[in-house]
Amino acid sequence: MAEGLLRHDAGDRFEVESAGTKASHVRPEAIAVMGEVGIDISGHRSKNVSEFQGQPFDYLITVCDNARETCPVFFGAAKQLHHSFEDPPPPNTGSDEERMTVFRRVRDELRNWLHNFAERPEETR
Repeated sequence: MAEGLLRHDAGDRFEVESAGTKASHVRPEAIAVMGEVGIDISGHRSKNVSEFQGQPFDYLITVCDNARETCPVFFGAAKQLHHSFEDPPPPNTGSDEERMTVFRRVRDELRNWLHNFAERPEETR
């Protein structure tokens, strides 16, 4: 969701890549809640951070504690930023609406934080 939000809201100012510590798939709930705000991520794919080894970045942003702890070191000029967002519940946990509520909340929290980052990246902590 973070990749889709930053591409949509600030893609004219940033080249955005996204990866996780374990590649899997883009959750249908994420596709659905992003569609609710007019952002289509149905063509996105889950990527592993190893795909970006050796690539220079200005910023390395982690959005969950597990990624922060296990993310490989990217040497170069990258400023590392972290903000912990709740991981949405696993599939088949709770009701569909309960999962969607968490996805919507996390989407909105991500969007707000990324908006603040995009406006003043040098001040984001």
